[in-house]
Amino acid sequence: MKNYTLLFVLLYSLFLRAQTNEEPEKETDTTDAEYFFVEGDSIARSAIFLEDVIVLGRLKFDDNAARRRYLILRRKTRKVWPYAKLAGERLVELNERLDSMQSKRDRKRYTKIIQRYVENEFKEELKKLTRTEGQILVKLMYRQTGQTTFELIKNYRSGLKAFLLNTTASFFDISLKEIYDPEDVQEDYLIEDILQRSFQAKVLEKQEPAIELNFLELENKWRKPSKGIK
Repeated sequence: MKNYTLLFVLLYSLFLRAQTNEEPEKETDTTDAEYFFVEGDSIARSAIFLEDVIVLGRLKFDDNAARRRYLILRRKTRKVWPYAKLAGERLVELNERLDSMQSKRDRKRYTKIIQRYVENEFKEELKKLTRTEGQILVKLMYRQTGQTTFELIKNYRSGLKAFLLNTTASFFDISLKEIYDPEDVQEDYLIEDILQRSFQAKVLEKQEPAIELNFLELENKWRKPSKGIK
């Protein structure tokens, strides 16, 4: 029983509730980043907003090892993003459909349809996920749903199953209680940086997060010398 089984259950649990590459970029050990001055603002910023567009500064790395770490994280993030995005979409869209159903029989029938859909669409792909990719997926599902995967399972399945699944996840070094916290966790900030750059480059399809995020503030915070990023 590989860790893909856990990840399949995670996505499947979310759908049950509903009832229903590559190019160089940059990273965390970054050294010099380009800064911008906005008229009327005395603070140099590494990113600025133009209406709905974020103008991102060019990143540089301390060394090749830092650059490689960022590129590996970028590859993994881009790989799992479509699943997290779909989870967010289904949680909203399919729950609305579920709420419109009056009959338990209809809901049960719809559950089976969604189960077959998830199995057919994701089973083989989720088998290929590594542990680190699975953990990134758990974080991004929090970004797109506003709930930890543990909470999703607990709310939409039995509490006992949530406990058992969390224990199993720990065995595979995957925490279902992991949140997405780019304000305080550097890797999460890097993931957000990767997402924003990928959205801008049209490599990934953008979806608004279910949690409150201000990327400009994150950029300014993590670029401070006290954070180890220049």
